[in-house]
Amino acid sequence: MFEKVAKFETCVAEFYGASFAVATDSCTHAIELALRLQSNSNAWCPKHTYLSVPMTLIKLDLNWKFVDNSWKDYYYVTDNIIDAAVLWKEHSYIKNTFMCLSFQFKKHLSLGRGGAILCDNYEDYIALKKMSYDGRLPGIPWAEQNIDTLGYHYYMTPETAQQGLDKFADAVYTEPRSWCYRDYPDLSNMEIFNAINQ
Repeated sequence: MFEKVAKFETCVAEFYGASFAVATDSCTHAIELALRLQSNSNAWCPKHTYLSVPMTLIKLDLNWKFVDNSWKDYYYVTDNIIDAAVLWKEHSYIKNTFMCLSFQFKKHLSLGRGGAILCDNYEDYIALKKMSYDGRLPGIPWAEQNIDTLGYHYYMTPETAQQGLDKFADAVYTEPRSWCYRDYPDLSNMEIFNAINQ
């Protein structure tokens, strides 16, 4: 069953021009896994983005702040972690980064839910794959593995991957919507984030 996920990951990696893609259940969890892998203690977040990004930074107890950022298509959360949830562009992967994608229902490749992390290092790919899937590697019964990684149950299901494979060709040949910071409210004005940067 997880062969479908691997095939979907290959399609995504090839489209964006990355060496590897790790499919996840959401872009938010993709960002979280990349942050956990990098053990980042400092991060930043545009005032205009989706709620879950600053909430993830709070959840991980990172040192972070809101920034004014007139971003379009993607933005950096750290020096090498990119929120590319709204980016759909062939060969757009930025080398030596973890680019986090979204396949949520409003996105160009609309799967209802889902995400991915693009990377160019095999060791990082394996580490993220294990982290996304309860510390285990797919294709091997978990009871036969010596689990050495803390996992987070953030994997993409084979059913979602198959939906992605079914829709991929149409997504490649249709014009995506362009997103930017103006599509989001100023999160720094919301009560939940009032204590940030004060």
